[in-house]
Amino acid sequence: MNAKTRSTQVWLTLAAGTMCLAFALSLSAQVQTETSTTSQTPTSTSKTVGGTIVYLNGNDVIIKMDDGTLKHISNVSPTQTATVDGKEITIKDAKVGMHLTKTITTTTTPKIITTTQSVTGTVWQVSPPNSVILTLEDGKNQQFKIPKGQKFNVDGQETDAWGLKKGMKISATRVVEAPETVVTQQASITGTMPPPPPPPPADQPILVAVVVPVPAAAPEPAAAPAALPKTGSSLPLIGLLGFLSLAASFGVRAVRGIS
Repeated sequence: MNAKTRSTQVWLTLAAGTMCLAFALSLSAQVQTETSTTSQTPTSTSKTVGGTIVYLNGNDVIIKMDDGTLKHISNVSPTQTATVDGKEITIKDAKVGMHLTKTITTTTTPKIITTTQSVTGTVWQVSPPNSVILTLEDGKNQQFKIPKGQKFNVDGQETDAWGLKKGMKISATRVVEAPETVVTQQASITGTMPPPPPPPPADQPILVAVVVPVPAAAPEPAAAPAALPKTGSSLPLIGLLGFLSLAASFGVRAVRGIS
């Protein structure tokens, strides 16, 4: 939270010697200090980012963001919760394929812090227009620097540093309004479980594999040797024998004629 302090209204500012007024006044029991805070209308902005878990190992997660980038979270806190499908879960319940959405809400609240300090004392010494030394109600002297243009209240009358005289009882009040901006952030995580696998189309039957035993086929009988065609007869053999007998007869005659 950054605070920018600016004094918007100062009735009287008194600074002590070598120390700032706030410090000097805080040390004096004679100085009364009141602080109040006024809050103005806050403004809120929201930012949403989402992604799908693509890797999960214990508290180590990789998320594929909706813009296509990968985000690696090496150590997710075990106390970090997310509301998934209406149920609050932690990292141990996360699953690959789960889609997560993180919403970060930033609220900016302007505030005005008003600080009022007052002191009462008797002028012991004055060096206009730079400083004045007051004797406080506890009898101690305290030096204060006088800002340019400062006015003092003396018996209900306003006067400047030149109008102060030793022995005057004066009161001094300082009112400072300081603007301050308070910024707070809240983050919530929601998600959905991975979708179930799609069912088969309604117009197609669901195929169920059934194993049916098939008996082994019997071996086929061996084929019988093919029979020779019945085209042959004994006539050629008889003719061959007759030819041989005739040839032998001619041979015997030829031998005799030679003899």
